[in-house]
Amino acid sequence: MNTQREQLIQTWITSVLQSENCEIKFLAGDASFRRYARITLNNKTFMLMDAPPDQEDCVPFVTIDEFFDQHGVRVPHILAKDLEHGFLLLEDFGDVVLSTLLNDQTVDGHYAQSFKQLIQLQSIDGTGELPEYSYEKLISEMELLTDWLLPSLKIQPTQDETALIKRSFAILANAAVAQPQVIVHRDFHSRNLMVIEGETEQGVIDFQDAVIGADTYDLISITRDAYVQWNADRVYGWFKTFYDLLPDSSKQDRHFEQFKQDADMMAIQRHIKILGIFVRLFERDGKSGYLKDLPRVMWYLLEESKPYTELAPFIQFMQTRVLPKVEEKFGKYEVVA
Repeated sequence: MNTQREQLIQTWITSVLQSENCEIKFLAGDASFRRYARITLNNKTFMLMDAPPDQEDCVPFVTIDEFFDQHGVRVPHILAKDLEHGFLLLEDFGDVVLSTLLNDQTVDGHYAQSFKQLIQLQSIDGTGELPEYSYEKLISEMELLTDWLLPSLKIQPTQDETALIKRSFAILANAAVAQPQVIVHRDFHSRNLMVIEGETEQGVIDFQDAVIGADTYDLISITRDAYVQWNADRVYGWFKTFYDLLPDSSKQDRHFEQFKQDADMMAIQRHIKILGIFVRLFERDGKSGYLKDLPRVMWYLLEESKPYTELAPFIQFMQTRVLPKVEEKFGKYEVVA
């Protein structure tokens, strides 16, 4: 990291906090150009987001953070900003990520709190503030499977298979667009929720890709997390807990069985996308850490599609043509009972 930028940060922090006694400690992060540092001054801590403007645009983050903050979502307060240089000073949520606290005994309590916050997020009118999770967007996400996973496995679909894949993607995209449309965080899972000392509400992070989309999307992100698997009956129990919290308008002409189907269809769309993303993260971006989770996502996809006859031909294709090659290249998934 160039010392000139470090110097700029030092100067900015000194002027914002009006003290030269600030300790700046950079944290290990993901391989994006954004970096985070913890700033300590007189036993009080803050978070610095360093997003060089020529590589990262932090405007979407600021816009959504401020919009969510005004509407009572527990996001970090922005204490100071310098968008020209790409610096933000944020409230410090600490280091306790929800995923580290989850086990068989604690998960129900923590998730009940997450669902409550999710319902509150969905009650905000984000029309005009956030982009739509459109039919085209849903389709292009699923095409990551055909653009990245299939070539990686050296699978060339026939003309009939290509038509089948297109038809199946259309079924899933239509199912998502037909659901009640609300604010969707898009990455609402246990690695993006923080447990803040002295607070019941969980801190929400990584929300800069928020959109307006299906009301089951974030529920799926957390209950069918790509990184951790819970018993299927338990997951359906959480669906019911969440369904009971929904406003009446979202339950109109939509009994629980329909909601469950909506959630399954949304999950299947998401798994298809994630299979492509994990391969792209490895092949394009050199991040191999996600590949170990790929067999689990493949298992989810096959398992959750079983009740839906309209997807049976596509699932047959995935089972016979794709699964053997996934297992050969990325390993076999050991099912958790």
